Amino acid sequence: MAEPVYASPLVDKLGIKPGARVAVINIDDAEFRGAIAERTHDITEGDPLPDSNLVFLGIDDGTELEQLAFLRTRIVPNGAIWVISRKGKQATIRDIEVMAAAKAVGLVDNKVVAFSSTHTSIRLVIPLALR
Repeated sequence: MAEPVYASPLVDKLGIKPGARVAVINIDDAEFRGAIAERTHDITEGDPLPDSNLVFLGIDDGTELEQLAFLRTRIVPNGAIWVISRKGKQATIRDIEVMAAAKAVGLVDNKVVAFSSTHTSIRLVIPLALR
């Protein structure tokens, strides 16, 4: 009998590696925070430290996207900013709006992951040509 196939844990899908420098902004999810803490102890609440590997930015109405230019300066060249927002009928912002805000500050989207049953996440990165 074949072994059952299970989905990868969220922290794997989001690319959280052991020892990564991570910042969490506006995300009130104890389970997610616990999962990060199992991978790394270099976690910042709010403004990321310089040379962060990953920044997780929770957004509600899109005004939080104004932070993208600053957040871009805080990640390592091959780092990422994950934008977490509501999905489906509860969505308050569309993916295309996130992508447009990213493009305006020199970022591109390259992955979408279901963050939870109620939220989605879009990974924004510095384009290879600009690293």
